[in-house]
Amino acid sequence: MSANITKLVVMLEMQNAMNTKVHEQWFSQGFEWYRAIWVECAEMLDHYGWKWWKKQTPDTEQVILELVDIFHFGLSLRIDGETSFEALATQLDQELAAPTQADDFKQTLEQLAASAVAEKSFNAAAFAGCMAQIGMSLDDLYRGYVGKNTLNFFRQDHGYKDGTYIKEWDGKEDNEHLVEIVKSLDTEHPDFAKQVYSGLTARYPA
Repeated sequence: MSANITKLVVMLEMQNAMNTKVHEQWFSQGFEWYRAIWVECAEMLDHYGWKWWKKQTPDTEQVILELVDIFHFGLSLRIDGETSFEALATQLDQELAAPTQADDFKQTLEQLAASAVAEKSFNAAAFAGCMAQIGMSLDDLYRGYVGKNTLNFFRQDHGYKDGTYIKEWDGKEDNEHLVEIVKSLDTEHPDFAKQVYSGLTARYPA
């Protein structure tokens, strides 16, 4: 297995585990993952900037975070409970390696959103086009995905569902702590996700 496919398999496994933690029978619930994709696309446009009547500078870091969130939903759409994660990863790897791009990032993003609205699907080629136009590599996606997925698990384990979770510690939101922790770790380490979780635990107010 190539390094890219290995990383995609890890992300598929983590997504299935997260979805199962939220709802054990998530396959049969008919969750509208496609809707989550186009809503995130709209939110991302605000971070990128689309208003021609005022000066706007793209918030690249926030755009990348939104792309990571979309990938969570895209993976959820692809997991069907029958196809092996390796087969799904191989297919995704082929699609991500052949990005489709419009004239600019905004239009490519609209292709991604259009597939979600019209076909209720995850357009991985348009997603890859967005990654290319914002300067994001698969390693960036992997680092961001594993970090955010681990934070989602951490939130669930610490009362996110019942409202007791503390989102801000030491004057910073948990997302900011996450970025600092991920930057200090080796993303190639086999226990990368466990190390992220341990880092969050060490910082979280007991």
